[in-house]
Amino acid sequence: MSRLDPPTYLQHIRDESQRFRDVLADCDPAADVPTCPDWRADDLLWHLGEVQHWWTWMVTHRPKGPDDYPEPERPQGHAALLAFFDEHYAALVDALADAEPTDEAWTWHPEHKNIAFILRRQAHEALIHRRDAELAAHTISPFPVDLAADGVDEVLDVMYGGCPPWGEFAPLPHYIRVEITDADEHVWVQLGRFHGTDPDGIDHDEDDLHVVTDPGVEPDAVISGTAEVLDARIWRRGDGADTHLAGDLAIIDRFRAVIHQPIN
Repeated sequence: MSRLDPPTYLQHIRDESQRFRDVLADCDPAADVPTCPDWRADDLLWHLGEVQHWWTWMVTHRPKGPDDYPEPERPQGHAALLAFFDEHYAALVDALADAEPTDEAWTWHPEHKNIAFILRRQAHEALIHRRDAELAAHTISPFPVDLAADGVDEVLDVMYGGCPPWGEFAPLPHYIRVEITDADEHVWVQLGRFHGTDPDGIDHDEDDLHVVTDPGVEPDAVISGTAEVLDARIWRRGDGADTHLAGDLAIIDRFRAVIHQPIN
């Protein structure tokens, strides 16, 4: 699976954040966000503004971590929230533009501790919340194919894959190939079990998945669809009605069970 280059991720942050802002500027601030059931439109506006404030601070103070981060206060009223978002969206773009992708920076990921990770993660953060905003406003626009295709890999590998240092992934001999039909790309997923005891003393033992390189075997199942359909479905921002399923449907059901778990 090929990656986008840093300037392309940065441009997507600009474009998706602007679209997010434009949609919410004209949306009823009290409109429900159907993909975030406890939120209204202004809560979504605050959330992405606060996220971008956080990452601006991490980039400009790299490699300091969150212990020194100054929590912002939520502005009161729709206009003030828009102004807060405008300020910190622009600040994030400027900070990332001035940084080198290889620069060390704090991130929550156990392995990827650099600006490149932040660029990629924030492009997808803006894209998915742009879709949330559009759903609240009852208007939908297409995902960029290149970003959505990269997003299929990113959500599976970064948000659902990986393994914290206190746990262990035990792979099983079950593979799914996710085929992105409009980008001529695919992602291989291996199913397994995750177990471990977290820092709060809670034991975990559950189905899990990892993104892997081509294992050189026939997949147990194939899931295919366009980049937008797959990315939105895995993020639970779409119903996946236009995906095509082939192979062992029990394996696909196990995959579904993993992607229906909350993303922390």
